[in-house]
Amino acid sequence: MRPYLLLSVVFFFNLYHSMAVPDPTHQALLQCLTQSIPTDTASSIIVSKSNPSYTSVLRAYIRNARFNTSSTPKPLIIITPLDESHVSAAVICSQKLGFQLKIRSGGHDYEGLSYVFDKPFFVLDMFNLRSITVNMADETAWVGAGATLGELYYNIWKNSKVHGFPAGVCPTVGVGGHLSGAGYGTLIRKYGLSVDHVVDAKLVDVNGKILDRKTMGEDLFWAIRGGGAASFGVVLSYKIKLVPVPETVTVFRIERLLTENATDITFKWQTIAPTTDENLFMRMLLQPVTRNKKKTVRISVIALYLGDSDSLVSLLQKDFPELSIGKSNCNETTWIDSVLWWANFDLGTPPTALLDRDLNDAGFLKRKSDYVQTPIPKSGLESLWQKMIELGKVGMVFNAYGGRMDQIKPDETPFPHRAGNLYKIQYSVNWDQPGSEADKNFTTQAKLLHDFMTPFVSKNPRSAYFNYRDIDVGSTKKWSYEEGKVYGESYFNGNYERLVDVKTAVDPNNFFRNEQSIPPRSSSILHSSYGSATCLITAVHTCWYYIVFIFSLCSDLF
Repeated sequence: MRPYLLLSVVFFFNLYHSMAVPDPTHQALLQCLTQSIPTDTASSIIVSKSNPSYTSVLRAYIRNARFNTSSTPKPLIIITPLDESHVSAAVICSQKLGFQLKIRSGGHDYEGLSYVFDKPFFVLDMFNLRSITVNMADETAWVGAGATLGELYYNIWKNSKVHGFPAGVCPTVGVGGHLSGAGYGTLIRKYGLSVDHVVDAKLVDVNGKILDRKTMGEDLFWAIRGGGAASFGVVLSYKIKLVPVPETVTVFRIERLLTENATDITFKWQTIAPTTDENLFMRMLLQPVTRNKKKTVRISVIALYLGDSDSLVSLLQKDFPELSIGKSNCNETTWIDSVLWWANFDLGTPPTALLDRDLNDAGFLKRKSDYVQTPIPKSGLESLWQKMIELGKVGMVFNAYGGRMDQIKPDETPFPHRAGNLYKIQYSVNWDQPGSEADKNFTTQAKLLHDFMTPFVSKNPRSAYFNYRDIDVGSTKKWSYEEGKVYGESYFNGNYERLVDVKTAVDPNNFFRNEQSIPPRSSSILHSSYGSATCLITAVHTCWYYIVFIFSLCSDLF
Protein backbone atom coordinates (compact mmCIF):
# COMPACT_ATOMS: atom_id res chain seq x y z
CA MET A 1 0.00 0.00 0.00
CA ARG A 2 1.36 3.41 -0.93
CA PRO A 3 2.30 5.67 2.03
CA TYR A 4 -0.25 8.37 1.24
CA LEU A 5 -3.00 5.72 0.92
CA LEU A 6 -2.07 4.30 4.30
CA LEU A 7 -2.14 7.78 5.79
CA SER A 8 -5.58 8.34 4.27
CA VAL A 9 -6.88 5.11 5.76
CA VAL A 10 -5.48 6.01 9.19
CA PHE A 11 -6.85 9.53 8.91
CA PHE A 12 -10.37 8.47 8.08
CA PHE A 13 -10.27 5.64 10.65
CA ASN A 14 -9.46 8.19 13.34
CA LEU A 15 -12.01 10.58 11.88
CA TYR A 16 -14.70 7.91 12.19
CA HIS A 17 -13.96 7.36 15.87
CA SER A 18 -13.82 11.09 16.56
CA MET A 19 -17.10 11.87 14.80
CA ALA A 20 -20.27 12.11 16.91
CA VAL A 21 -21.79 9.01 15.37
CA PRO A 22 -25.21 8.43 16.95
CA ASP A 23 -25.71 5.16 18.81
CA PRO A 24 -27.89 3.22 16.33
CA THR A 25 -29.73 1.37 19.12
CA HIS A 26 -30.53 4.65 20.86
CA GLN A 27 -31.68 6.22 17.62
CA ALA A 28 -33.82 3.24 16.66
CA LEU A 29 -35.49 3.13 20.07
CA LEU A 30 -36.06 6.89 20.05
CA GLN A 31 -37.60 6.73 16.61
CA CYS A 32 -39.92 3.93 17.68
CA LEU A 33 -40.96 5.61 20.94
CA THR A 34 -41.73 8.91 19.20
CA GLN A 35 -44.48 7.21 17.26
CA SER A 36 -46.55 7.40 20.46
CA ILE A 37 -44.61 9.74 22.79
CA PRO A 38 -43.52 13.37 22.16
CA THR A 39 -39.90 13.48 21.02
CA ASP A 40 -38.65 15.57 23.96
CA THR A 41 -40.28 13.21 26.45
CA ALA A 42 -39.06 10.08 24.68
CA SER A 43 -35.54 11.45 24.63
CA SER A 44 -35.65 12.27 28.35
CA ILE A 45 -36.60 8.74 29.44
CA ILE A 46 -33.86 6.96 27.45
CA VAL A 47 -30.55 6.59 29.28
CA SER A 48 -27.93 5.00 27.05
CA LYS A 49 -24.33 4.18 27.90
CA SER A 50 -23.16 7.46 26.38
CA ASN A 51 -25.37 9.42 28.78
CA PRO A 52 -23.38 10.91 31.72
CA SER A 53 -26.17 9.76 34.06
CA TYR A 54 -26.05 6.12 32.91
CA THR A 55 -23.83 4.77 35.69
CA SER A 56 -25.65 6.56 38.50
CA VAL A 57 -29.08 5.49 37.22
CA LEU A 58 -27.98 1.87 36.87
CA ARG A 59 -26.24 1.69 40.24
CA ALA A 60 -28.97 3.51 42.17
CA TYR A 61 -31.10 0.38 42.55
CA ILE A 62 -28.46 -2.34 42.46
CA ARG A 63 -28.82 -3.87 45.94
CA ASN A 64 -26.35 -6.74 45.60
CA ALA A 65 -22.75 -5.68 44.95
CA ARG A 66 -22.04 -9.10 43.43
CA PHE A 67 -23.77 -7.72 40.32
CA ASN A 68 -22.06 -4.35 40.26
CA THR A 69 -18.65 -5.32 38.88
CA SER A 70 -16.82 -4.36 35.70
CA SER A 71 -17.52 -7.80 34.23
CA THR A 72 -21.27 -7.76 35.01
CA PRO A 73 -23.29 -7.52 31.76
CA LYS A 74 -24.87 -4.06 31.55
CA PRO A 75 -28.02 -2.95 29.73
CA LEU A 76 -27.55 -1.09 26.46
CA ILE A 77 -30.27 1.32 27.52
CA ILE A 78 -32.23 2.06 30.70
CA ILE A 79 -35.79 3.25 30.06
CA THR A 80 -37.21 5.35 32.92
CA PRO A 81 -40.93 5.84 32.17
CA LEU A 82 -42.76 8.83 33.61
CA ASP A 83 -46.22 7.70 32.56
CA GLU A 84 -48.11 4.47 32.04
CA SER A 85 -48.17 5.06 28.28
CA HIS A 86 -44.37 5.11 28.29
CA VAL A 87 -44.36 1.55 29.61
CA SER A 88 -46.65 0.42 26.80
CA ALA A 89 -44.38 2.05 24.23
CA ALA A 90 -41.28 0.48 25.82
CA VAL A 91 -42.79 -3.00 25.64
CA ILE A 92 -43.81 -2.59 22.00
CA CYS A 93 -40.54 -1.02 20.87
CA SER A 94 -38.30 -3.50 22.70
CA GLN A 95 -39.99 -6.28 20.78
CA LYS A 96 -39.78 -4.46 17.46
CA LEU A 97 -36.07 -3.84 17.92
CA GLY A 98 -35.36 -7.35 19.19
CA PHE A 99 -34.08 -6.60 22.69
CA GLN A 100 -34.93 -8.34 25.92
CA LEU A 101 -36.62 -6.08 28.47
CA LYS A 102 -35.74 -6.50 32.15
CA ILE A 103 -38.15 -4.93 34.66
CA ARG A 104 -36.81 -3.38 37.87
CA SER A 105 -38.67 -1.78 40.78
CA GLY A 106 -36.63 -1.73 43.98
CA GLY A 107 -33.75 -3.90 42.77
CA HIS A 108 -33.82 -6.22 45.81
CA ASP A 109 -33.92 -9.39 43.72
CA TYR A 110 -31.09 -11.35 45.29
CA GLU A 111 -29.71 -12.67 41.99
CA GLY A 112 -29.88 -9.40 40.04
CA LEU A 113 -32.24 -10.85 37.44
CA SER A 114 -33.99 -7.50 36.95
CA TYR A 115 -30.87 -5.75 35.69
CA VAL A 116 -28.45 -8.46 34.42
CA PHE A 117 -28.67 -10.60 31.27
CA ASP A 118 -26.13 -12.41 29.10
CA LYS A 119 -27.45 -11.03 25.80
CA PRO A 120 -28.07 -7.42 24.67
CA PHE A 121 -30.96 -6.04 26.72
CA PHE A 122 -32.81 -2.99 28.02
CA VAL A 123 -33.83 -2.27 31.61
CA LEU A 124 -37.26 -0.82 32.27
CA ASP A 125 -36.74 0.97 35.59
CA MET A 126 -40.04 1.77 37.29
CA PHE A 127 -38.74 4.12 40.00
CA ASN A 128 -40.63 7.16 38.66
CA LEU A 129 -44.00 5.37 38.76
CA ARG A 130 -44.42 5.51 42.52
CA SER A 131 -47.64 7.38 43.19
CA ILE A 132 -49.65 6.25 46.22
CA THR A 133 -53.32 7.15 46.65
CA VAL A 134 -54.95 6.15 49.93
CA ASN A 135 -58.75 6.05 50.12
CA MET A 136 -59.90 5.72 53.71
CA ALA A 137 -63.56 5.59 52.66
CA ASP A 138 -63.09 2.00 51.50
CA GLU A 139 -59.73 1.38 53.27
CA THR A 140 -57.80 0.81 50.05
CA ALA A 141 -54.79 2.28 48.30
CA TRP A 142 -53.46 2.31 44.74
CA VAL A 143 -49.68 1.88 44.86
CA GLY A 144 -47.33 2.36 41.92
CA ALA A 145 -44.97 -0.53 41.18
CA GLY A 146 -41.98 1.79 41.63
CA ALA A 147 -42.97 2.85 45.15
CA THR A 148 -41.08 1.41 48.10
CA LEU A 149 -42.57 -0.31 51.12
CA GLY A 150 -41.33 2.57 53.25
CA GLU A 151 -43.25 5.05 51.11
CA LEU A 152 -46.34 2.88 51.33
CA TYR A 153 -46.15 2.62 55.13
CA TYR A 154 -45.57 6.37 55.45
CA ASN A 155 -48.60 7.22 53.29
CA ILE A 156 -50.83 4.85 55.23
CA TRP A 157 -49.67 6.47 58.49
CA LYS A 158 -50.38 9.94 57.11
CA ASN A 159 -53.99 8.93 56.56
CA SER A 160 -54.64 6.69 59.55
CA LYS A 161 -52.96 5.75 62.81
CA VAL A 162 -54.95 2.51 63.09
CA HIS A 163 -54.34 0.97 59.68
CA GLY A 164 -51.39 -0.92 58.27
CA PHE A 165 -50.48 -3.40 55.56
CA PRO A 166 -48.90 -6.88 55.82
CA ALA A 167 -45.62 -6.53 53.91
CA GLY A 168 -41.86 -6.68 54.42
CA VAL A 169 -39.63 -5.07 57.04
CA CYS A 170 -37.11 -3.49 54.63
CA PRO A 171 -38.32 0.00 53.62
CA THR A 172 -36.39 0.18 50.33
CA VAL A 173 -37.96 -2.93 48.77
CA GLY A 174 -39.96 -2.08 45.64
CA VAL A 175 -43.70 -2.71 45.81
CA GLY A 176 -43.80 -4.14 42.28
CA GLY A 177 -41.45 -7.02 42.92
CA HIS A 178 -42.52 -7.61 46.52
CA LEU A 179 -46.20 -8.08 45.74
CA SER A 180 -45.67 -9.96 42.50
CA GLY A 181 -43.68 -12.59 44.42
CA ALA A 182 -46.17 -12.84 47.34
CA GLY A 183 -44.75 -10.53 50.07
CA TYR A 184 -44.85 -11.07 53.81
CA GLY A 185 -43.85 -9.39 57.04
CA THR A 186 -44.63 -9.15 60.74
CA LEU A 187 -48.41 -9.29 60.17
CA ILE A 188 -48.25 -12.64 58.38
CA ARG A 189 -49.81 -14.70 61.18
CA LYS A 190 -52.64 -12.21 61.65
CA TYR A 191 -53.37 -11.29 58.04
CA GLY A 192 -51.41 -13.59 55.75
CA LEU A 193 -49.40 -12.41 52.77
CA SER A 194 -49.32 -9.08 50.96
CA VAL A 195 -51.02 -10.65 47.92
CA ASP A 196 -53.89 -11.87 50.07
CA HIS A 197 -54.91 -8.21 50.22
CA VAL A 198 -54.49 -7.22 46.56
CA VAL A 199 -57.92 -6.46 45.07
CA ASP A 200 -57.00 -5.00 41.66
CA ALA A 201 -54.00 -4.26 39.48
CA LYS A 202 -52.98 -2.46 36.31
CA LEU A 203 -50.66 -4.27 33.92
CA VAL A 204 -49.14 -3.75 30.47
CA ASP A 205 -49.37 -6.97 28.47
CA VAL A 206 -47.14 -8.17 25.65
CA ASN A 207 -49.23 -6.22 23.13
CA GLY A 208 -48.73 -2.97 25.03
CA LYS A 209 -52.31 -2.86 26.26
CA ILE A 210 -53.04 -1.50 29.75
CA LEU A 211 -55.30 -3.94 31.57
CA ASP A 212 -57.02 -3.98 34.95
CA ARG A 213 -58.45 -6.94 36.83
CA LYS A 214 -61.64 -6.96 34.78
CA THR A 215 -59.96 -6.75 31.39
CA MET A 216 -57.04 -9.07 32.16
CA GLY A 217 -59.27 -11.80 33.58
CA GLU A 218 -59.05 -13.80 36.77
CA ASP A 219 -56.38 -16.23 35.58
CA LEU A 220 -53.82 -13.52 34.85
CA PHE A 221 -54.84 -11.60 37.97
CA TRP A 222 -54.22 -14.79 39.95
CA ALA A 223 -50.79 -15.30 38.37
CA ILE A 224 -49.41 -11.82 39.12
CA ARG A 225 -50.23 -12.17 42.82
CA GLY A 226 -47.31 -14.37 43.79
CA GLY A 227 -46.25 -16.03 40.55
CA GLY A 228 -43.73 -13.39 39.54
CA ALA A 229 -45.41 -10.75 37.38
CA ALA A 230 -42.30 -10.31 35.22
CA SER A 231 -43.19 -13.59 33.47
CA PHE A 232 -46.51 -12.18 32.27
CA GLY A 233 -46.22 -8.44 31.74
CA VAL A 234 -45.32 -5.19 33.47
CA VAL A 235 -47.34 -4.37 36.57
CA LEU A 236 -47.97 -0.63 36.77
CA SER A 237 -49.74 -0.57 40.12
CA TYR A 238 -51.59 -2.66 42.66
CA LYS A 239 -54.78 -1.81 44.53
CA ILE A 240 -54.49 -3.09 48.08
CA LYS A 241 -56.88 -3.47 51.01
CA LEU A 242 -55.55 -1.98 54.24
CA VAL A 243 -55.83 -3.89 57.52
CA PRO A 244 -56.66 -2.62 61.02
CA VAL A 245 -53.95 -2.38 63.65
CA PRO A 246 -54.39 -1.41 67.32
CA GLU A 247 -53.29 1.97 68.68
CA THR A 248 -50.76 0.17 70.88
CA VAL A 249 -48.47 -2.63 69.81
CA THR A 250 -45.53 -4.22 71.62
CA VAL A 251 -42.08 -5.20 70.35
CA PHE A 252 -39.19 -7.02 71.99
CA ARG A 253 -35.83 -8.57 71.21
CA ILE A 254 -34.23 -11.20 73.44
CA GLU A 255 -30.80 -12.73 72.82
CA ARG A 256 -29.32 -15.94 74.21
CA LEU A 257 -26.06 -17.85 73.71
CA LEU A 258 -25.70 -21.63 73.73
CA THR A 259 -24.64 -21.43 77.37
CA GLU A 260 -27.87 -19.57 78.16
CA ASN A 261 -30.40 -22.24 77.25
CA ALA A 262 -30.47 -21.36 73.54
CA THR A 263 -31.03 -24.95 72.44
CA ASP A 264 -34.11 -25.41 74.63
CA ILE A 265 -35.51 -22.07 73.52
CA THR A 266 -35.01 -22.88 69.83
CA PHE A 267 -36.56 -26.31 70.21
CA LYS A 268 -39.63 -24.92 71.98
CA TRP A 269 -39.91 -21.96 69.56
CA GLN A 270 -40.57 -24.39 66.70
CA THR A 271 -43.86 -25.54 68.18
CA ILE A 272 -44.96 -22.36 69.96
CA ALA A 273 -44.22 -19.61 67.40
CA PRO A 274 -46.53 -21.15 64.72
CA THR A 275 -49.36 -22.07 67.14
CA THR A 276 -49.57 -19.26 69.67
CA ASP A 277 -51.97 -16.30 69.48
CA GLU A 278 -52.12 -15.06 65.86
CA ASN A 279 -51.55 -11.50 67.11
CA LEU A 280 -47.97 -12.52 67.94
CA PHE A 281 -45.23 -12.88 65.34
CA MET A 282 -41.86 -14.15 66.57
CA ARG A 283 -38.87 -14.28 64.26
CA MET A 284 -35.71 -16.10 65.35
CA LEU A 285 -32.19 -15.24 64.17
CA LEU A 286 -29.35 -17.75 64.48
CA GLN A 287 -25.85 -16.34 64.09
CA PRO A 288 -22.34 -17.69 64.64
CA VAL A 289 -20.48 -15.30 66.96
CA THR A 290 -17.31 -15.16 69.06
CA ARG A 291 -17.51 -14.57 72.81
CA ASN A 292 -14.44 -14.57 75.08
CA LYS A 293 -12.36 -15.78 72.12
CA LYS A 294 -14.59 -18.82 71.76
CA LYS A 295 -16.89 -19.49 68.81
CA THR A 296 -20.53 -20.08 69.65
CA VAL A 297 -24.03 -19.41 68.33
CA ARG A 298 -26.36 -16.62 69.39
CA ILE A 299 -30.11 -16.81 68.96
CA SER A 300 -32.33 -13.73 68.91
CA VAL A 301 -36.11 -13.75 69.26
CA ILE A 302 -37.60 -10.61 67.69
CA ALA A 303 -41.32 -10.06 68.04
CA LEU A 304 -44.33 -7.91 67.23
CA TYR A 305 -47.49 -8.28 69.28
CA LEU A 306 -50.72 -6.54 68.31
CA GLY A 307 -51.60 -5.52 71.86
CA ASP A 308 -50.14 -4.19 75.09
CA SER A 309 -47.18 -5.56 77.03
CA ASP A 310 -49.25 -6.89 79.95
CA SER A 311 -51.21 -9.18 77.63
CA LEU A 312 -48.04 -10.26 75.86
CA VAL A 313 -46.13 -11.12 79.02
CA SER A 314 -49.10 -13.08 80.36
CA LEU A 315 -49.36 -15.00 77.08
CA LEU A 316 -45.67 -15.92 76.91
CA GLN A 317 -45.37 -16.85 80.56
CA LYS A 318 -48.05 -19.43 79.83
CA ASP A 319 -46.99 -20.58 76.32
CA PHE A 320 -43.24 -20.02 76.35
CA PRO A 321 -41.80 -19.87 79.88
CA GLU A 322 -38.36 -20.88 78.57
CA LEU A 323 -38.04 -17.39 77.12
CA SER A 324 -38.29 -15.80 80.60
CA ILE A 325 -39.80 -12.59 79.24
CA GLY A 326 -40.89 -9.72 81.48
CA LYS A 327 -42.28 -6.22 80.98
CA SER A 328 -38.75 -4.82 81.13
CA ASN A 329 -38.01 -6.63 77.87
CA CYS A 330 -40.94 -5.01 76.08
CA ASN A 331 -41.55 -1.68 74.37
CA GLU A 332 -45.09 -0.46 73.83
CA THR A 333 -45.37 1.74 70.76
CA THR A 334 -47.47 2.54 67.68
CA TRP A 335 -47.66 0.45 64.55
CA ILE A 336 -45.66 2.94 62.48
CA ASP A 337 -42.97 3.10 65.17
CA SER A 338 -42.80 -0.69 65.15
CA VAL A 339 -42.23 -0.54 61.39
CA LEU A 340 -39.26 1.77 61.98
CA TRP A 341 -37.97 -0.42 64.82
CA TRP A 342 -38.06 -3.55 62.65
CA ALA A 343 -36.12 -1.60 60.02
CA ASN A 344 -33.39 -1.02 62.65
CA PHE A 345 -34.29 2.58 63.43
CA ASP A 346 -34.42 3.71 67.04
CA LEU A 347 -37.84 4.04 68.63
CA GLY A 348 -38.96 7.64 68.25
CA THR A 349 -37.39 8.09 64.80
CA PRO A 350 -39.69 10.32 62.66
CA PRO A 351 -41.69 8.33 60.07
CA THR A 352 -40.18 10.50 57.33
CA ALA A 353 -37.12 8.24 57.62
CA LEU A 354 -39.15 5.66 55.70
CA LEU A 355 -38.98 7.89 52.62
CA ASP A 356 -35.22 7.54 52.31
CA ARG A 357 -34.55 5.32 49.29
CA ASP A 358 -30.95 4.77 50.40
CA LEU A 359 -29.64 4.80 46.84
CA ASN A 360 -26.37 3.11 45.91
CA ASP A 361 -26.52 0.93 49.03
CA ALA A 362 -25.19 -2.45 47.97
CA GLY A 363 -23.24 -5.05 49.90
CA PHE A 364 -22.14 -8.50 48.80
CA LEU A 365 -24.71 -11.12 49.76
CA LYS A 366 -26.20 -14.54 49.11
CA ARG A 367 -29.60 -15.83 50.24
CA LYS A 368 -31.29 -19.23 50.16
CA SER A 369 -34.53 -20.58 51.64
CA ASP A 370 -36.30 -23.66 53.00
CA TYR A 371 -39.52 -24.71 54.72
CA VAL A 372 -39.72 -26.76 57.92
CA GLN A 373 -42.74 -28.99 58.47
CA THR A 374 -41.56 -31.11 61.39
CA PRO A 375 -39.67 -29.70 64.41
CA ILE A 376 -35.93 -30.26 64.29
CA PRO A 377 -35.00 -32.46 67.29
CA LYS A 378 -32.54 -31.20 69.90
CA SER A 379 -29.88 -33.53 68.56
CA GLY A 380 -30.36 -31.97 65.13
CA LEU A 381 -30.09 -28.46 66.57
CA GLU A 382 -26.90 -29.36 68.39
CA SER A 383 -25.38 -30.65 65.15
CA LEU A 384 -26.58 -27.48 63.44
CA TRP A 385 -24.73 -25.32 65.96
CA GLN A 386 -21.53 -27.21 65.21
CA LYS A 387 -21.99 -26.79 61.47
CA MET A 388 -22.63 -23.06 61.78
CA ILE A 389 -19.54 -22.64 63.96
CA GLU A 390 -17.48 -24.68 61.50
CA LEU A 391 -18.57 -22.58 58.52
CA GLY A 392 -18.19 -19.38 60.50
CA LYS A 393 -20.28 -16.80 58.64
CA VAL A 394 -23.72 -17.96 57.49
CA GLY A 395 -26.72 -17.01 59.60
CA MET A 396 -30.31 -18.25 59.53
CA VAL A 397 -33.67 -16.56 59.96
CA PHE A 398 -36.67 -18.59 61.13
CA ASN A 399 -40.02 -16.96 60.25
CA ALA A 400 -43.03 -18.43 62.01
CA TYR A 401 -46.15 -19.38 60.04
CA GLY A 402 -49.48 -20.59 61.35
CA GLY A 403 -52.43 -18.37 62.19
CA ARG A 404 -54.02 -16.94 59.07
CA MET A 405 -51.54 -18.83 56.88
CA ASP A 406 -53.15 -22.12 57.93
CA GLN A 407 -56.58 -20.92 56.79
CA ILE A 408 -55.85 -20.06 53.14
CA LYS A 409 -55.83 -22.78 50.47
CA PRO A 410 -52.48 -23.42 48.74
CA ASP A 411 -53.98 -22.62 45.32
CA GLU A 412 -55.72 -19.41 46.37
CA THR A 413 -52.66 -17.58 45.00
CA PRO A 414 -49.57 -18.97 43.21
CA PHE A 415 -47.77 -18.98 46.59
CA PRO A 416 -48.51 -22.52 47.89
CA HIS A 417 -46.63 -22.73 51.19
CA ARG A 418 -49.50 -22.42 53.65
CA ALA A 419 -50.84 -25.01 56.11
CA GLY A 420 -48.39 -27.72 57.09
CA ASN A 421 -45.39 -25.40 57.25
CA LEU A 422 -44.20 -24.48 60.73
CA TYR A 423 -41.74 -21.86 59.56
CA LYS A 424 -39.61 -20.65 56.70
CA ILE A 425 -35.82 -20.47 56.81
CA GLN A 426 -33.75 -17.80 55.14
CA TYR A 427 -30.02 -18.54 54.90
CA SER A 428 -28.10 -15.30 54.98
CA VAL A 429 -24.47 -14.38 54.41
CA ASN A 430 -23.01 -10.91 53.82
CA TRP A 431 -19.43 -9.87 53.17
CA ASP A 432 -17.38 -6.80 52.31
CA GLN A 433 -14.47 -8.16 50.29
CA PRO A 434 -14.78 -7.83 46.49
CA GLY A 435 -13.45 -10.45 44.12
CA SER A 436 -14.16 -13.96 42.92
CA GLU A 437 -12.33 -15.67 45.78
CA ALA A 438 -14.51 -14.09 48.45
CA ASP A 439 -17.61 -14.67 46.34
CA LYS A 440 -16.84 -18.37 45.99
CA ASN A 441 -15.96 -18.73 49.67
CA PHE A 442 -19.14 -17.22 51.07
CA THR A 443 -21.61 -18.56 48.50
CA THR A 444 -20.11 -22.02 49.09
CA GLN A 445 -20.68 -21.61 52.84
CA ALA A 446 -24.35 -20.88 52.18
CA LYS A 447 -24.66 -23.93 49.93
CA LEU A 448 -22.97 -26.19 52.49
CA LEU A 449 -25.32 -25.13 55.28
CA HIS A 450 -28.29 -25.54 52.93
CA ASP A 451 -27.08 -29.05 52.06
CA PHE A 452 -26.61 -29.87 55.74
CA MET A 453 -30.26 -29.00 56.42
CA THR A 454 -31.61 -31.44 53.83
CA PRO A 455 -32.89 -34.04 56.38
CA PHE A 456 -34.83 -31.40 58.33
CA VAL A 457 -36.75 -29.55 55.61
CA SER A 458 -39.53 -30.08 53.07
CA LYS A 459 -39.16 -32.78 50.42
CA ASN A 460 -40.63 -33.77 47.06
CA PRO A 461 -40.24 -31.00 46.16
CA ARG A 462 -37.79 -29.26 48.43
CA SER A 463 -39.62 -25.95 48.50
CA ALA A 464 -38.20 -22.44 48.29
CA TYR A 465 -39.59 -18.91 48.50
CA PHE A 466 -39.73 -17.12 45.14
CA ASN A 467 -38.94 -13.69 46.60
CA TYR A 468 -35.75 -15.10 48.13
CA ARG A 469 -34.49 -15.57 44.61
CA ASP A 470 -31.84 -18.30 44.44
CA ILE A 471 -30.36 -19.36 41.11
CA ASP A 472 -29.12 -22.60 42.71
CA VAL A 473 -32.72 -23.82 42.78
CA GLY A 474 -32.53 -24.08 39.00
CA SER A 475 -32.34 -21.92 35.91
CA THR A 476 -33.23 -22.10 32.26
CA LYS A 477 -31.39 -21.55 29.01
CA LYS A 478 -34.04 -22.74 26.55
CA TRP A 479 -37.14 -21.74 28.55
CA SER A 480 -38.61 -25.19 28.14
CA TYR A 481 -41.41 -26.55 30.27
CA GLU A 482 -39.04 -29.20 31.64
CA GLU A 483 -36.37 -26.69 32.67
CA GLY A 484 -38.95 -24.44 34.25
CA LYS A 485 -40.45 -27.32 36.20
CA VAL A 486 -37.23 -27.75 38.22
CA TYR A 487 -37.44 -24.36 39.91
CA GLY A 488 -41.15 -23.85 39.20
CA GLU A 489 -42.24 -26.71 41.43
CA SER A 490 -39.84 -25.65 44.21
CA TYR A 491 -41.25 -22.14 44.24
CA PHE A 492 -44.88 -22.91 43.38
CA ASN A 493 -45.43 -26.65 44.03
CA GLY A 494 -48.63 -27.77 42.29
CA ASN A 495 -49.44 -24.26 41.11
CA TYR A 496 -46.67 -24.43 38.49
CA GLU A 497 -48.98 -26.08 35.96
CA ARG A 498 -51.57 -23.33 36.14
CA LEU A 499 -48.87 -20.67 35.87
CA VAL A 500 -47.62 -22.35 32.68
CA ASP A 501 -51.16 -22.34 31.30
CA VAL A 502 -51.53 -18.61 32.01
CA LYS A 503 -48.13 -17.88 30.46
CA THR A 504 -49.03 -19.84 27.34
CA ALA A 505 -52.25 -17.89 26.98
CA VAL A 506 -50.93 -14.36 27.53
CA ASP A 507 -47.31 -14.50 26.26
CA PRO A 508 -46.96 -17.56 23.99
CA ASN A 509 -43.78 -16.23 22.31
CA ASN A 510 -42.13 -15.78 25.71
CA PHE A 511 -41.09 -12.14 25.39
CA PHE A 512 -41.25 -11.60 29.16
CA ARG A 513 -38.57 -13.91 30.46
CA ASN A 514 -35.60 -14.28 32.76
CA GLU A 515 -33.48 -17.13 34.08
CA GLN A 516 -36.26 -18.29 36.41
CA SER A 517 -39.39 -17.17 34.58
CA ILE A 518 -42.45 -19.26 33.85
CA PRO A 519 -42.15 -20.77 30.32
CA PRO A 520 -44.99 -21.32 27.87
CA ARG A 521 -45.77 -24.92 27.02
CA SER A 522 -43.99 -24.54 23.69
CA SER A 523 -40.23 -24.56 24.22
CA SER A 524 -39.45 -22.49 21.13
CA ILE A 525 -38.14 -19.00 21.80
CA LEU A 526 -36.38 -18.40 18.53
CA HIS A 527 -38.01 -14.97 18.12
CA SER A 528 -36.68 -14.78 14.57
CA SER A 529 -38.14 -11.31 14.06
CA TYR A 530 -36.54 -10.07 17.28
CA GLY A 531 -33.15 -11.53 16.42
CA SER A 532 -33.17 -10.18 12.89
CA ALA A 533 -34.04 -6.73 14.18
CA THR A 534 -31.10 -6.81 16.57
CA CYS A 535 -28.83 -7.97 13.76
CA LEU A 536 -30.17 -5.18 11.55
CA ILE A 537 -29.22 -2.53 14.09
CA THR A 538 -25.76 -4.08 14.43
CA ALA A 539 -25.48 -4.22 10.64
CA VAL A 540 -26.37 -0.53 10.34
CA HIS A 541 -23.59 0.33 12.77
CA THR A 542 -21.13 -1.93 10.89
CA CYS A 543 -22.25 -0.61 7.53
CA TRP A 544 -21.59 2.97 8.61
CA TYR A 545 -18.10 1.97 9.68
CA TYR A 546 -17.31 0.38 6.34
CA ILE A 547 -18.79 3.27 4.38
CA VAL A 548 -16.32 5.54 6.12
CA PHE A 549 -13.51 3.02 5.68
CA ILE A 550 -14.21 2.52 1.96
CA PHE A 551 -14.44 6.26 1.48
CA SER A 552 -10.96 6.53 2.95
CA LEU A 553 -9.67 3.99 0.44
CA CYS A 554 -11.30 5.85 -2.42
CA SER A 555 -9.45 9.00 -1.42
CA ASP A 556 -6.45 7.49 -3.20
CA LEU A 557 -8.26 8.02 -6.51
CA PHE A 558 -8.53 11.79 -6.13
